Amino acid sequence: MTVSSNALPAAKASLRRTFRDEAGRMLRRLLSNPATAFGLCVIVILVLAAIFAPLLMTHNPLAQNLSNILKAPSAENWFGTDELGRDVYSRLIAGTRITLTIIGLVSIIVAPIGLVIGTTAGYFGGWYDTAMMRITDIFLSFPGLILSLAFVAALGPNLNNAIIAIALTSWPPIARLARAETLILRSADYISAAHLLGASPLRILVKSIVPMCLPSVLIRVTLSMATVILTAAGLGFLGLGAQPPTPEWGAMIATGRNYMLESWWLVTFPGAAILLVSLSFNLVGDGLRDVLDPKNR
Repeated sequence: MTVSSNALPAAKASLRRTFRDEAGRMLRRLLSNPATAFGLCVIVILVLAAIFAPLLMTHNPLAQNLSNILKAPSAENWFGTDELGRDVYSRLIAGTRITLTIIGLVSIIVAPIGLVIGTTAGYFGGWYDTAMMRITDIFLSFPGLILSLAFVAALGPNLNNAIIAIALTSWPPIARLARAETLILRSADYISAAHLLGASPLRILVKSIVPMCLPSVLIRVTLSMATVILTAAGLGFLGLGAQPPTPEWGAMIATGRNYMLESWWLVTFPGAAILLVSLSFNLVGDGLRDVLDPKNR
């Protein structure tokens, strides 16, 4: 009995050490790639800026000062002011929270939906697979931004509906990827052994197939974040996403485009933020693909 009682804690400790070692190895490999390290640094800065936004902002991002409109970058207003005298730097920092909210909520929605639809379709096959893949094909046949515009037009223009619309158009690639992985895995020997041992389809999916699909899904979700950011900015630019005076980067570019020839900072800084964050997620996604790909191990 003493051996049995000590075996479980020892096994858990060993599992934690293995997980720690593997996580450390992956992080070292990610940081060994300069492009991936740069992307990680930008994402970390984005997260820190969102967390400490009240401390980093020099002005109230919503406060108007009509006596200080369209001022060029200066010591008082680092990134200048907009057409209503609001500090562009403070609005840009406040916009990091909106960007992270969009990224986080879309990821939470699309990853489980795509994973569930893809794994179940690939595992069960038959009419269910055909029906799910035809629905997926319908979504994939339209450009993401156009389909998001249609959903937002139906739901109403605001940030919450924009997030729902982006999520509804972002799950099909993940479902396709998960289905392809499942089609390969379901014929594996260990899946056949689980069948012979009487494991239920739900147990096989949850315990054996989904964990094997998670790395590919994680990479795909990370690479999709750039598209999510650009789509959210596009909706904001068209007035269908975050509504004024919300400091969303796409909406900031939309309101500043009428003054961009004389006041270049109104679109330059929000545009640079969108470009930098989108590029960073692509770089991190590429790095994760290199690290998690078994061929590279």
